[in-house]
Amino acid sequence: MSNQTVPVASVSSRTEADIVAGLLRSAGIDALVSADDAGGEIGSFQLEGVSVLVAPADEAEARQILADSTS
Repeated sequence: MSNQTVPVASVSSRTEADIVAGLLRSAGIDALVSADDAGGEIGSFQLEGVSVLVAPADEAEARQILADSTS
């Protein structure tokens, strides 16, 4: 994945973000989890949520996959 990414989801925990990222990866989209939680050591740092990031070229497809998974 390039250095440029865009957020496609913001969730309340690293666990939930890992599930979302796994869903995208299973569809062939590289996805990263970004959290301000000291590398997973301090979960309470997740005050602003946890983001799932993808390459800009994958954004539309990732958003569609996520929308389909909630309906």
